[in-house]
Amino acid sequence: MTLQLQDPFAEGGNRLCFVHPENPERCIKVRRPDFSLEERRRQKGFPKNLKPLSRFDDNREEAAVMTGLARRYGEPIYRHVSRCYGFVATSHGPGLISELIRNEDGTIASTLKKLLWDRGMTPECDRAIGDLCSFWEKLAVPSRDLLLHNLVVEQTRSGASRIVVIDGLGSSSLIPLALLPSYFARAKARRKVKNLRERIDGLLEARHTGVYPGLRGLLLHDGRVDPQDKGP
Repeated sequence: MTLQLQDPFAEGGNRLCFVHPENPERCIKVRRPDFSLEERRRQKGFPKNLKPLSRFDDNREEAAVMTGLARRYGEPIYRHVSRCYGFVATSHGPGLISELIRNEDGTIASTLKKLLWDRGMTPECDRAIGDLCSFWEKLAVPSRDLLLHNLVVEQTRSGASRIVVIDGLGSSSLIPLALLPSYFARAKARRKVKNLRERIDGLLEARHTGVYPGLRGLLLHDGRVDPQDKGP
């Protein structure tokens, strides 16, 4: 069966995100039709442009990375990483199903970038950031840079409760991190955390200008589900 997707709730550099039409607690990520794998490879410099086309498919890469993380860390990784549920056929091509992080009121969780821009640094958000950073260093989770628009903040009535990484996982190194000594993995995780905190400080400083830095991290709509809407 092919799932019919309607309007995306978010748009990334390479993918569109849709609420799963049969499960509001999951999202479906599909490749953007206006940006081919060939074009992505052409834009990369040497030696990355020598990689096979499959390495430029974010969905395939994410699925492989999530399988590896689940095998390596088990259930604890999902405290700060969204779950992955495999592929499904959709009206927009192959889609990768993943956990959709929602707030206590049912709305889709905002990115850390948007939340900090709107509210500044609250004590609850600062605590949630600290929890993520401690977790990342303790487990030495392999990741690319922890970008603010790839982190979403689950909120309760009392404020930010946890931060979940929804993209940018896996190692960007030519040598897989799992093959390197553990102290390299820990050192790299520490650098990612340090860079994250620097990005946070930079965003809070830029906040005073009143000019939102780019379109990344903005929801197109909140994906709220009307309990009276039973669908067609």
